[in-house]
Amino acid sequence: MSNTENLLEFLKSRRSIRKFKPQSPPRDLVLKAIDVARFAPSARNSQPWRFIIVEDTEIKSKLASIHIYASPLKNAPLAVVVVCHVDESPTSYMLDCANATIYFLLAVHALGLGAVWIQTLRNIEEIRSILGIPENVIPVAIIALGYPDESPSPKPRKPLEEVVFMNKYGVRL
Repeated sequence: MSNTENLLEFLKSRRSIRKFKPQSPPRDLVLKAIDVARFAPSARNSQPWRFIIVEDTEIKSKLASIHIYASPLKNAPLAVVVVCHVDESPTSYMLDCANATIYFLLAVHALGLGAVWIQTLRNIEEIRSILGIPENVIPVAIIALGYPDESPSPKPRKPLEEVVFMNKYGVRL
């Protein structure tokens, strides 16, 4: 298999990991993944993202209780919260920080760690309160992070023909 094919297979092999081994990954690995995330594209190269590494069990527990789908944080050794400065990219901050989040998730995968993206948008004020985030900053994602303690199978995907149109919406391949 060519290097290009290997890279494409790598992208398709990322899974959401919700169960973690107890040992915490070294901080240098987490920082290496954040370093990669800094290279995500952003409008006008605004780079409006910031990353909060959460190792404190009490803070992590509060984040795990924001909604039912945040429960993977309960057994994750740590979390990384991706926040976005609205004033640095007023019209596309959400997309910019989503790009940084996916770069982070792919870097984590490349480093042999596991992670799951926990949705934050229904709980912005609560997360701001827990983490002391100012009003001009939006929490875009909470990433539960650690060494994987599961190997989920790939979930079914819609066929290409169902998701691709030509020239106009609805015109099938």
